[in-house]
This record gives sequence, structure tokens and C-alpha cells, in this order.
Amino acid sequence: MKISLGAKTLAQPAPLWIVGSYDEDGRANAMAAAWGGICCSKPPCITVSLREERHSYASILARRAFTISVPSIRFAAQADYFGIASGKDVDKFAATGLTPVRSELVDAPYVGEFPLVLECALLRTVELGMHIQFIGEIVDVKAEEDVLDEKGYPDAAKVRPLIFTPVTRAYHTVGEYVGQAFEIGRSFGEKS
Repeated sequence: MKISLGAKTLAQPAPLWIVGSYDEDGRANAMAAAWGGICCSKPPCITVSLREERHSYASILARRAFTISVPSIRFAAQADYFGIASGKDVDKFAATGLTPVRSELVDAPYVGEFPLVLECALLRTVELGMHIQFIGEIVDVKAEEDVLDEKGYPDAAKVRPLIFTPVTRAYHTVGEYVGQAFEIGRSFGEKS
């Protein structure tokens, strides 16, 4: 029997992404964000939602660009720190020892050590309430060669991305392989 938990942000999992931007002084900054996902296939777009008071908010609007760096489990503590400290007060890259890399395609930095990066041009914003949704067109995806599968795509088991559980505020990573999407359910449509 299911129990009502009320209207809460309990969808699971949420990604733990590091959103990169340059602030008004041109300093590389990044913040942790979990409210995001793919929102369009053509053009390829993702969305991330931020609060207006966040240091990154004005930077993304001003530069019309941002990056998404996907941290692996190896960098869990550093990624968490990006969500604890504010770029107004501290250089998070210097504090964590991570490297800001200037994108050649958009006006934003990404985290050099993280295995997967999406470079995005800001298409539009949507006011939702407490958060503003940034919709970015993906202009390029960069991945470390050792996290790619035999077809040249990122393999979740090799990337080992961090995922976030809202409300309980816990980090996890991906688990076991279950099956191929759009294949394992075919038996329900077949006639016996």
C-alpha cells in the first residue's frame, strides 16, 4: 500500500552537476546543482534550475552560457564543496585543487578533472517560483576517453556519476546494469 508523502521534490534520482560560469569580475566559478535534466533532443538541450540569489545566476545571464561538469564518485567531496561555499566569498577551484578550463565554444569554464562536460549556450529562462530554469543548447560534449564504451559514448558504469537524493540529502552513484532500453520490454508486445 502506498502512503501519501505530500507535494515534495522526491523524484529520484537527481543529478549532481557542477554548473560553471564566469562572474562579473571574470573569475571562474562553479556551483553544485541537482535540479536539472535533458529537456530536448533536437536541438540537444538541458535544463538546470537555480535560485536568483545564487552567485552563478547573474553570471549565466550576463554571459549567456554555462557548462555542466559531471563529477565522478572520486570527486564527491570536491563536488559537495561546490554546493557548500559561495563564489562570492571563495575561489572554489583553488580551495578544492580542481582546474577551471576555459571552454573554446561558450563563455564559461568547466572542471578539468571531471570525466564528462557539456558546454551550453543559454537559449532561454523560465521563471517557475523559487527557481529560475535555464535552458541551454548543448554545443559540445567532452568526455575522458577511458569512460567511453565501444561505440564512443559515455558509459555510466565508467563515469560513475554522483546522483542526489532530495530531502534526505544523500549522494549515491549508479548501480548494476539492468538491460538495454527499448529492448527489455519488447516481450510484452509480442504475440505468443
